Amino acid sequence: MSLLKHIQPTLASLAFFTLLFGGAYPLATLAITQTAFHSQAEGSLIRNGNTVIGSSLIGQNFTQPQYLWGRLSATGPAPFNAGASSGSNYGVNNPALIEAATARREAMGVSGPVPVDLITASGSGLDPHISPAAADLQVPRIAQARGLSEAKVRSAIEASTEQPTLGLLGEPRVNVLQVNLRLDGKQK
Repeated sequence: MSLLKHIQPTLASLAFFTLLFGGAYPLATLAITQTAFHSQAEGSLIRNGNTVIGSSLIGQNFTQPQYLWGRLSATGPAPFNAGASSGSNYGVNNPALIEAATARREAMGVSGPVPVDLITASGSGLDPHISPAAADLQVPRIAQARGLSEAKVRSAIEASTEQPTLGLLGEPRVNVLQVNLRLDGKQK
C-alpha cells in the first residue's frame, strides 16, 4: 500500500506531462505554424504550376554560364544535399579550401578580388543567397550567355534582393534560385 502511495503521483505526473509535451504542445505549435506561417512550415517551396522546382531556403547547384551561381556546397559528393548539411570546417590555410576556391575562380573566369561568398561554402553548405557584390560580378557573363542587356540581368537581381530583416538584422542578400527563375521567365 505504501509503495502504491508513492508511485501513484509519479505515474500521474508522467501521464500529465506526456499528454502535455507529447501531444498538446506539438499540436498547438503545428496549428500556429500552419496558420500563421504556412509557406515557411511547408518548406518555403517555389513552384512552377504544380511542380516543385526548389525552395527559397536551400541552394541549388547552378554551373551553366547563363545562370547566377550561388555559394559552393560543403555537403559532399551530392551538392546541396539537405540530409548532409554541414560546413566544411576548413581553415583559411587548408589546401582543400584553397584548391576549391582556386577552381571556382577559374571556372568563373574572374581575376582580381572576388567576394568571399563566391569561393567558399556557407556554414550549412546549403545557403541559397549570395551578396549583391557576388551577384553583380556575374552580370557580364550571364548577359553575354543569354544575349541580354546587363541592365535586364541587374533588374532580375534587384527584384530578388532581400533587405536586412526588420531593416537592421543581417545584410542585403540575393536569392540565387529566384534570380534564375526570373531570367528564365518562370517568376515575376
